[in-house]
Amino acid sequence: MSVQQQSFFHEPTSTVTYLVWDEATGAAAVIDPVLDYEPRGAKVSGVQASEILRFLKDHRLTLNYVLETHAHADHLSAAARLREATGAQVVIGAHITAVQDYFGKVFGAADVTPDGAVFDRLVREGDTLMLGETAIGVLHTPGHTPACVTYLIDGAAYVGDTLFMPDYGTARADFPGGDAATLYRSIKKILALPPETRIFVGHDYLTETRKTHAWQTTVAAQAAENIHLRDGVSEADFVARREARDANLPPPVLILPSLQVNIRAGALPPPEADGRVYLRLPVTVT
Repeated sequence: MSVQQQSFFHEPTSTVTYLVWDEATGAAAVIDPVLDYEPRGAKVSGVQASEILRFLKDHRLTLNYVLETHAHADHLSAAARLREATGAQVVIGAHITAVQDYFGKVFGAADVTPDGAVFDRLVREGDTLMLGETAIGVLHTPGHTPACVTYLIDGAAYVGDTLFMPDYGTARADFPGGDAATLYRSIKKILALPPETRIFVGHDYLTETRKTHAWQTTVAAQAAENIHLRDGVSEADFVARREARDANLPPPVLILPSLQVNIRAGALPPPEADGRVYLRLPVTVT
């Protein structure tokens, strides 16, 4: 059995999308694809999606799954566009229903039913998806959001936003349904995997000392070097530090457009009576 991978780095959102395929059969899965969005003009385009589709065609691959690690708050998902182009199933953690329930109300999205039905498959810890001859395992790793999952493929863990590179730390835990103590336990679950397990992170943000993007690390490296949760950091210490940091973090720039699209599995809201599509902007008055 041989599994291959191609990474796509989306510079505007610092997102890493992964295309993984089973070499024996050509069956492929894409993890966390990005729908390009220009916020000043509210323009949506499929630049990255088109790049992925070209790669699939050039390498004679069949896209079976679009795997979402969670409902992202920092970029719009290209899941719907890729599903329309290929017939792939869109997969997400079963707890997406809680996220849909909360944000469906925030955006007054009458078309969003909090049952996960707009996704093709909801997965829970211990579930297995077959990608040709390759098994994809699932860990439920909440804390950043209730619905976060990690996908296990051929000795690698695709962790979404739960962990970043060791010199950057861990996900924030202040979104609705997030919880720092839960995040700590989820990360410990990931770090209980074999030390040689490769970890692929969902974003990379450069640091003061590192000026080159990177998105692959290992369980051993995270356990030894993660600035927020290396070995020896207690749950209480992590929670205190995480909550203090989160209290000073601004919301992601694209949180409002992203979530109202991503709870719809990457689809835009339905057109209004004038035939146009609108994204809603809930206003907080202080």
